[in-house]
Amino acid sequence: MLTQRNSLKQRKIPAQRNSPAQQNSLVQQNFIDKTIGYFSPVTAAKRMRARAAMELFNSYNGASKKRRSLKQWFTKGNDADTDILDDLPTLRDRSRDLCRNNPLAGGALKTKLTHVVGTGFRLQARIDRTVLNLTDEEADKIEAAIQREWRLFFDSKECDIARTLTGTALTRMAYHQAKENGDVFILLPRKKIKGVVYDLKLQIIEADRVCNKDNAQDTSLLAGGIKKDKFGAPVEYHILKTHPGSLSKAAVQEKWQVRKAFGEKTGLRNVIHLYNPTRPGQSRGVPDLSNVIELFKQLGRYSEAEIMAAVVSGMFTVFIETETGAGGFDYSNLGDETGSSGDDKDYKLGNGLMVELAAGEKIHDSNPGRPNASFDAFVLAILRQIGVGLEIPFEILIKHFTRSYSAARASLLEFWKYVLTERLWLTENFVKPVYEIWMWEAVAKGRISAPGFFADPVIRAAWLGAQFVGPSKGQIDELKEVNAARARLEARLTTLEQETAAMNGGDWEKNHIQQVKERKKQLADGLIEKQTPDKGK
Repeated sequence: MLTQRNSLKQRKIPAQRNSPAQQNSLVQQNFIDKTIGYFSPVTAAKRMRARAAMELFNSYNGASKKRRSLKQWFTKGNDADTDILDDLPTLRDRSRDLCRNNPLAGGALKTKLTHVVGTGFRLQARIDRTVLNLTDEEADKIEAAIQREWRLFFDSKECDIARTLTGTALTRMAYHQAKENGDVFILLPRKKIKGVVYDLKLQIIEADRVCNKDNAQDTSLLAGGIKKDKFGAPVEYHILKTHPGSLSKAAVQEKWQVRKAFGEKTGLRNVIHLYNPTRPGQSRGVPDLSNVIELFKQLGRYSEAEIMAAVVSGMFTVFIETETGAGGFDYSNLGDETGSSGDDKDYKLGNGLMVELAAGEKIHDSNPGRPNASFDAFVLAILRQIGVGLEIPFEILIKHFTRSYSAARASLLEFWKYVLTERLWLTENFVKPVYEIWMWEAVAKGRISAPGFFADPVIRAAWLGAQFVGPSKGQIDELKEVNAARARLEARLTTLEQETAAMNGGDWEKNHIQQVKERKKQLADGLIEKQTPDKGK
């Protein structure tokens, strides 16, 4: 401790680093400094030296409290929930309003939805053949059976508790809700329905419905409707039976259902909380538009004002002044053009309208100078900032490619990195948990034979191996992309399965079976000749 104090003393001796004149130049005297200096120059000097030392050892300019550009910047070091939960309802409401009424904001989220989820994810069962001691033929047969049973469950509307949406449609809804509202909850109830094989159902719960039971105050273990244990793992979720903004809310008393996070017997999840935490201890997610809400709103107002100004500018109106103020112009026929009547006292502009004025009255032309020549450049500059905030390249955000092939391809590749990251997040936090829970039921019901599934976690993990393939990124120049794929195959850098999935999201095995079938048919019908091997080689 003594050594530490001595080192601190040495660091705080201004004379070793700066002369008194240099020290005083680091800080400026305020009124209090000058007053103290008048009565006690020694005290004032000590005060100035202390302030100069504080400035000397302020390592980051961004942390300075003396610079004019930063002195009014006040922040607090709150935890994640303190920063988020109070503002979250307002952020959600504004995000939804932008998605409904702002074409740019709504289009940005739809762009993400289309690229990340698109037509949905296709299961590729990849069981661990080594652990399970299976031959390739046995493993292929079992994987085909797993994929067939998964389609029976996930491609049917019976997987939806409301029997309305397929699994792919539910995936699209879950992703859109997570981006628009910050998070979404998926309940996993079981319900027997006559004629339906699987009892597992999916029920999507909007973020607003999850809140503390009886509107209790947030605590360290209960925040945002989620109760946690001392390690931060969810224990239970408090869910309102009706949406807090429902029309029927006034007629019914607020009631909550408490849903356990995990089953007591199986340990499987009862609730999937789909969100993207960015800070430790963060209980709820924030909307994707949070950091660009103001930009979108102001840009929307600016666009509306410019459109209105352009409409007004397009209305050519002539004002006629007479000496007596009495004219012979008939106003009775203006109703169709302006919506006015002859005795209407309101001033209106119209297409090709002439208005008489009283003697001595004059008016300037209504010419706002629209369209505004700088409108497009300004809007595009703001959209570039928004694109950075949303991780959407500018060309993709506005759906307009005006530069070269290389520039367009670079934008697509940059956005593709984001899409792959989002797909990994979505499949790991939603699709795969649903798949694993479904697999438990499929094995328990004997629909899939998986020896040792319930006995050993290692064996269970081997049976649960799977990949979910989404739509391809598409190509700008298909011929170049195909040639590049051919070169990668010839160099043994990839496989036919990988290239097929990357090019069009297809299934190589299905393609191969179909190609064999087509070739046999063409040979049988004489459309092609059977090739014989060259014996001279």
